[in-house]
Formats: sequence, structure tokens, C-alpha cells
Amino acid sequence: MPVVIVDGKEIEIGASERLNGIQAARRAGVEIPHYCWHAGLSVVASCRMCLVECGKRDPATGKVTMQPRVVPACQTPAAPDTVFITASDKVKNARAMVEEDLLLRHPIDCPICDKAGECLLQDYHFQHGREARRADIQPFTSRRRELGDTVTLFVDRCVMCSRCVRFTREVSGTSELLVINRGAQEEIDVFRSEDGEIQFPLDNKLSGNVVDLCPVGALGDKDFLYKQRVWFMKSHDNVCAGCATGCSIKVEENQDRVYRLKPRENPHVNQWWMCDEGRYGYDHVHDPARVTQPRKRDGKRHVNIDWSQIAPELDARLRKAGRLAAVISPHLTVEEAYLLAKYFRSLDPQAVLAIGPIPTEGSDEKFPTGFTIRAEKCPNRKGVEAVISRLSGGLVNWGDLLGQLASSRFGAVWIAGGYKSPWNDAQVAAKFSDVPLVIVQDCFASPLWDRADYQLPGATFAEREGSYVNATDRLQSFRWAVRPPAGVMVEGRLYWQLLGREGMYRASDVMAEIAREITYFSTATKGVPDVGVDLKVNQLA
Repeated sequence: MPVVIVDGKEIEIGASERLNGIQAARRAGVEIPHYCWHAGLSVVASCRMCLVECGKRDPATGKVTMQPRVVPACQTPAAPDTVFITASDKVKNARAMVEEDLLLRHPIDCPICDKAGECLLQDYHFQHGREARRADIQPFTSRRRELGDTVTLFVDRCVMCSRCVRFTREVSGTSELLVINRGAQEEIDVFRSEDGEIQFPLDNKLSGNVVDLCPVGALGDKDFLYKQRVWFMKSHDNVCAGCATGCSIKVEENQDRVYRLKPRENPHVNQWWMCDEGRYGYDHVHDPARVTQPRKRDGKRHVNIDWSQIAPELDARLRKAGRLAAVISPHLTVEEAYLLAKYFRSLDPQAVLAIGPIPTEGSDEKFPTGFTIRAEKCPNRKGVEAVISRLSGGLVNWGDLLGQLASSRFGAVWIAGGYKSPWNDAQVAAKFSDVPLVIVQDCFASPLWDRADYQLPGATFAEREGSYVNATDRLQSFRWAVRPPAGVMVEGRLYWQLLGREGMYRASDVMAEIAREITYFSTATKGVPDVGVDLKVNQLA
């Protein structure tokens, strides 16, 4: 195998791999500082923070010949027998000089900067900067410039890495951002008229990613600006439930309140990005209109009921109801869908298992690098369909079930919702008028919720644990990020109780059971890695 030498340590690389100095050093456990380089963007080598010493080892004699000058690691290929030195005095002095130059004109306004606590300029100054400031402290301004509806620019904080400009050209393909002026007067801006009015604002469906890309506090997210200090928040790995792409994300919260969603790198799903619809689509988690009290019908009104009564009471009524049907929402996890389906089939071996409505908007939108926003606005259609198909021997959709209500005499219908926008109307609710027992789990009131004999408040994506299967058959598992509001029980926990299983509900235990029982999920037997499991290699059974 070809090798690269990083600080005297030999690192094996694949014969067809194309790595640069930064990537090769990471394999050796060495992090080379950098501002302008990003694995998902083109290389410009403009910040010079990643300067290293570089040379070549003769494979025959072992003699190493070094170049006389330091070179940017981001732009230097890690070819076989390349030698990188990342911590010599020459390298340290080069990095200190870069840091010193950036701080000559950078406003030291860290106490009021949103990036404080996760700023590379801060981190690199302490790690690689000079011990004392040599230049005079100059007064500074903090000019703020609007770029669009979601992003604002603090002009004087910019270090001109140009990541944001390259993103709009190479990833979103919209090219709204550009560099104006030259030399020390360079600034980031959008296209403006002669009188300064914005002609083409930063207004693409991926625009929030430029804030993630910014290594300093120059680009601010208007939705998050001045709301929370990053060191107060906890970050949780999760999966976006906004569409069938299923982006790997981080949910960042403080005291069970979500403050922002950020993309998590996953080369198989979303690369390094997420769309604005998913990024800002979490308001329903804390919507004051959410239903948070379980209730049951008492004559013409609904009365509150305690959760401790619900499982035994529902179980008793369902066992006497006769023919059963369950509507399983594509917003439920694979594990929750499996438990609900398993429970209904245990009560009635002929129970109808139907998948809930599949919300769609427009058509799939694909960007230049392959990132796709799906028209299907639910996270787990394929996972739910796989469970239903295996446990019932066929697939019934929402429309099919509504059609059966007129001809079939169901004794009880359980409807799992979890949609964040309206999904049923009075006409749909009227179709259930002859069903003796209707149980609805949902996050918001609706005509069908009002019709229900039992109203059970459900959880949102940030409050549950489990797995989703996205549009490309990739299974991703995640843990809950925030606790649900008081009065809400996560669906999986309720289904676990109805099945009479002992102990606490753990999604990972249920997934292990599913992997043994349903061939489609068999590759998840040994757990699910951070990037998920490809299920295309399996066949539905």
C-alpha cells in the first residue's frame, strides 16, 4: 500500500485515493488549522493558515528531500512517499503570522458575537497565535449588512475565506454572493444597484448553510441571532423529518427547547448540507397550539384521563371491539410502526394495517452536487411500508382504508398522525361516524381529533428515538433530543405498554428484533452506524 509520512508517522492510503495534506494529517491524528478549505468546496488556498513543510522520500534509498518553503496543505496532494511536517518552528511562525495579520483589522467583539464559543479565529488564536499583541489597538466598527431574509453579514468580522461565495456557485448553483473591491478593501456582498439597493438577495433553498460554513462570526443566522450562547446548549445527533431525504442533523437545545438545527456530515445522504425548509421547520415542536392532555369521550364532551389508565382501558376495549384497523403514520419510526402493527395483529390476525397520508409538495429538486430536496414531506414512508407489507402480507394506503369504511364494519380504528400541518377535514372525519371506537394520536387538533373517542397527544421528531428509512433505502437511527411537553407520551412507550412488555422501551432493542424478523432490515442486526445502513441489498419478505 502507498504511504504518506506525517510528522514521522507512516499513513497508508488507497491506490486510487486523492487526498490533500489536511486529509492525510487527519488520518495520523493531526488537525491542521484552516479557514478557507472545506471538503465539499473547491480549493482556493487563500487563507494560508494550513501552511506546512513538505518533501519527498525516495522509496529506494529512504532519503527525504524537503522543499525550501512552506506550502498550503489544502492544495498539496498527498501522493505516495510525500512527507509533511506540521509542527516545526517554521510552520508555527507561519501560522502565528497569519493569525496576527487577521487580527490587525478584526473587531474584538467576541462578547457580543454569536460565533463566540465555536469560532475558529478564537480557537486558532489560542492554539497557534502569538503570546502578545504587537500592533496598536485600533477603534473598529461593526458594520451589519443584510444579504437576504435568513442571513445577515457583519462585514468587519469577515476573514475572506470565500467559502460562502463558492457555496452559492458550486452547491446551490445560484451565485448570489460575490467578492467586491480589491486588496485590503475586499468584502462579501450580493448584487446591488448603484444606489445600494439589493438586486439579487441571498434567496436560495440552501442559504442557511453559508452560516455553518463561515469559520468566524461574519455570517449570522437571523433565526438564531442573539437567542442563545452556544456553550449553554447541548447537541444531539438526529435525523431531519422534513422530507424523505432524511438529512443527518444535529438538534441543539437548552433546557428542552430547540434553538437550531444544523447539518451533520453524511456522504450517503446529505453530504454536508441541509435545506432551509428543514433547518427552520422545527417551530411546531414548541407551538402553543399543540395538544398535551389525553382525553376520552364522555357523552358529547371529552374529559381528561390519566396515562396510567389508558393502556389497560384501551386494551380491554380493543379486545372486545371485533374487527380492527390501524393507520400507521409515515412520521412514526420503524420501531413504533412495528410495535403498533404487532399489537393489532395480536388482537386481530386479520386487522387492516394501513399507511397514513403521504404529504407531497411539488417535485424533487436536485442541486449541482447531488443534494436533493424531496417532494415527499415525511421521513419514513419506506420504513412503514416495509413493516406493514411484512406483517399484513400487503399494503393498504389511506385512500383504500377510507374506501373500506363504508363497506366494512370495523369495531375500532387506531389512527396515528404526527403531522405538523393540517391533514384531514370534516369530510374525512365524517367517514368514521359509524365506527364505535376511534382512537387518534396526533400533535394538533383537527376534525378527526374532535371525532375521536380517545384523544392521545403524540410526540414530534425531536422528542422520539428510533429509526427512519429515507427515499434511497438508507436506515438511520437517532436518540431523542428534548423531552416532550408534560402530558405527552411518546408513541413507542405506549405501544410497548400495550404489548405488555417488561422494562423500559428502548428503540435499539426493538430494531434488533425487527432485523431478525423482517429481511428488509436484516443488515441492522449489529447496530446502525452514524451514516446509517443501506437496505437496498435486502429484499422485502
